Amino acid sequence: MPVRPTIVRMSTPRTDDRIDSQIAYDERGLVPCVVQDWTTGEVLMLAYMNAEALARTRETGELHLHSRSRDELWHKGATSGNVQVVKALRLDCDGDTVLALVEPAGPACHTGERTCFHRGELKPAAPGEVLPGLERTIVERARERPAGSYTVELLDDPQLIGAKVMEEAEEVARAAREESDERVDEEAADVVYHLLVLLHSRGRSLADAERVLDDRRD
Repeated sequence: MPVRPTIVRMSTPRTDDRIDSQIAYDERGLVPCVVQDWTTGEVLMLAYMNAEALARTRETGELHLHSRSRDELWHKGATSGNVQVVKALRLDCDGDTVLALVEPAGPACHTGERTCFHRGELKPAAPGEVLPGLERTIVERARERPAGSYTVELLDDPQLIGAKVMEEAEEVARAAREESDERVDEEAADVVYHLLVLLHSRGRSLADAERVLDDRRD
């Protein structure tokens, strides 16, 4: 059973920020709801909401939807434990589609896949999918600790991680001065990988650094 995240209820938005009265429900009283990972930006699923589901989502801080097949309220993850804590609700320009930004406690798909959109043209990965996927791989290596893993070797030696980040940073700087664009890309990739391992060794993630950047922009 996945670890259930701490529920942090959505803060009450200002009156002009609430979308409730602006939603254009269809003739069945439903509106499509695109569910997106708050941290990574990955699209997890598409479902439907009605006014009751929206109200329950507001009250509980966890995503509630309307099941069209069962014609009833659906608390996402109530059975599996894979709840989705809602960080924000947004509305498109026409008011006929809701975007739910969530922190998932586990896979979004009933098949056990992280996202319902796991079929079709998966390669190459979209640019926004690469770093979240790499972070999940680092977490997996830290948990499973496979023999011969370079990531595990780094995690077991904090001084080595720091030294490698400095080494790779120097190499990308040198590549920018003296080498081809391809070499700059390769060395930059090395910096990013080692930096993500360093962050994980301290219990941090890329999202923590991104939050600092966002705060600085304000």
